[in-house]
Amino acid sequence: MSVRRTLSRVVYGSRYDRVPWGQRVYVRPGERLAREIQWRLRVRRAPVMRFQDYRERTLLGEIEEFVTCHLCGETRQQPMFQPAGDRRGWSYRVVRCPTCGFLYRNPNIRPDRLGDLYATGYSGFLTGKYAANRQRRYRLTMDAFGPVFSSGQGRRLLDFGCGTGLFLQLAEQRGFDAVGIDLSPDSVAAANERLTGARAHLGAPEDVPEVAAGGFDVITLWSVLAHLPRPLDDFRRFRALLAPGGVLLVLTVNAASLQLKAYGSGWNGFTRNHLMFYSAETVPALLRRTGFAGVAFAPFYGDTVEANTTRLPEPLNRRLRRNVEISDGGNMLRALAFADDEAVGRWGANLQVRRLT
Repeated sequence: MSVRRTLSRVVYGSRYDRVPWGQRVYVRPGERLAREIQWRLRVRRAPVMRFQDYRERTLLGEIEEFVTCHLCGETRQQPMFQPAGDRRGWSYRVVRCPTCGFLYRNPNIRPDRLGDLYATGYSGFLTGKYAANRQRRYRLTMDAFGPVFSSGQGRRLLDFGCGTGLFLQLAEQRGFDAVGIDLSPDSVAAANERLTGARAHLGAPEDVPEVAAGGFDVITLWSVLAHLPRPLDDFRRFRALLAPGGVLLVLTVNAASLQLKAYGSGWNGFTRNHLMFYSAETVPALLRRTGFAGVAFAPFYGDTVEANTTRLPEPLNRRLRRNVEISDGGNMLRALAFADDEAVGRWGANLQVRRLT
């Protein structure tokens, strides 16, 4: 048993052992408030540095570059975390923008070298149990946004960063005219072996005429947003690819998560290929600057809890849902962006839409 688990058992006993590990910060008495205080203290104590000072004190890797805040242009840097993967030998630095609170990797990966992260072997873990769990997560997220995904008949869908086609397979089943695009050659090959009507392509949207032509009713970014080194450029492109009344769905790790506030550099959202980390406060800033009209969020309570394969005692279930809703929205961020007023009117009726004016 790890030191963390041992300490938790000493403090809380075994009552919460049935709760999935990621959800325990939401159900243990007083922990939500304690983690919020812990985060405020961490932010207050972290130094704010001039960009030039940060550059002089930080090593730069071969495929990296120093960047400033993409969302507000702030140049000052507030070093916060140093995630590392011992077994794979990777590490990087995460800074916070002291003006808008955006978290991002700095140094970051140069856009022209992004493909280095996905060139070989990336699809190896996208199989077996992982694939089944990931498709369950897709279904739960689609259900959270209701009619948008209930039927795809007569509607075009682009899955950006489609991987091995796990979501495209579901999109086919729901009747979408679906196409995907990805930077990983082996993932694209695996996707096209899986698919029947849909098709996956290798490269960027402008490289594929079928994609570059636009006119999509839905664009999906499943665990992709954290991988984009130039998010403003990408989201302007996505907005241009959407048809009138179109929507864009985002699923990404949540940078406001209580798990991040609790575990710091050990947070499971800090992975080798993640570059940017968004919250329900920074996603609207990104969308506003790239021409979207509105956004709606759906809380994430945990895959097994939502799928009812983990059945919590009702008092714990209520506490979990209440704490997720009043705090951070869960460890994953689920958002639906509306291209224009037509999209808000068509798809936003049963959602709490935040207008972006």
